[in-house]
Amino acid sequence: MCELLIFGGTTEGRELAQYCCACGVSAAVSVATEYGGELLPHEKGLCVLVGRLDSDEMASLMRELGCRAVIDATHPYATEVTANIIAACKAAELPYHRLLRGSSELGDCLTVRDMEELVELINQRGGNILSTLGSKELPKLTEVQNFAERVWVRALPTDSVRALCAELGFPEEHLILERGPFTVWQNMAHIELSGASLLVTKESGAAGGFPEKLEAAEKCGIKTAVLARPEEKGSTMEEIKSLICGMRR
Repeated sequence: MCELLIFGGTTEGRELAQYCCACGVSAAVSVATEYGGELLPHEKGLCVLVGRLDSDEMASLMRELGCRAVIDATHPYATEVTANIIAACKAAELPYHRLLRGSSELGDCLTVRDMEELVELINQRGGNILSTLGSKELPKLTEVQNFAERVWVRALPTDSVRALCAELGFPEEHLILERGPFTVWQNMAHIELSGASLLVTKESGAAGGFPEKLEAAEKCGIKTAVLARPEEKGSTMEEIKSLICGMRR
């Protein structure tokens, strides 16, 4: 049994887990991957749960834990996961709190609403592309003209990502499989390695290294195309921490 269930896998999720430990609030943190679990603090009062869950499994977990509230600290682009968490909270009759990630200025970036628009934009341009969108968007990037020659992929260095890239036809020599966060200079090195004339990314805020990507692209003299962040409502980090403080007994 715990006071709080946090769905994490992000920088913010780790920060909230550490905050719960510091405040003496018992919490469980659910992450999708082993890598996400390795980054969490392993301290008394914190339960780390690893594995992808659907909404029914989430609701069962909530009931099993007997928690009083749920915090959604998943990635701002993980819309399907967020929808599952909301549905599970309704089924388990628990309060749902969404943690909002701070946004960044886009400057003179090329902004697109969805992957369809992004592929269209890329196909209107020439040259190589460096994608930092992550592995989820890789299937859609195969619709880019001559994608195997033009698209370079930066993603996490996992066996599943490598296998997906091979299955989709992305050549091994076009893969940059490394763990972030990346500095401006590391981003610049990846841009130069790929020979990219366009950096493709998500507006992932400071927590996701977005400012460093923009600065690197500017220093390298290339444009950045940004997949717009889905609109959502929620609470700031300070508001969520205040909620956690109120759960201390």
